[in-house]
Amino acid sequence: MMKVKYKTFRGMFSSGKKLFTQAAEFATEIGKDNLISISHSEDSSGGIVTVWYWSKG
Repeated sequence: MMKVKYKTFRGMFSSGKKLFTQAAEFATEIGKDNLISISHSEDSSGGIVTVWYWSKG
């Protein structure tokens, strides 16, 4: 059975490029067939990037 999972990457606003790089590397590792989406949010204190993906059991 496939389940939806996620992995988050958090950091300060100044490290936004690092967050996106980490998320992109993880998304590449899990493969395009398992990737659902990548979302992001930020405010004055920092940012978060979330990778949503399919995983077996």
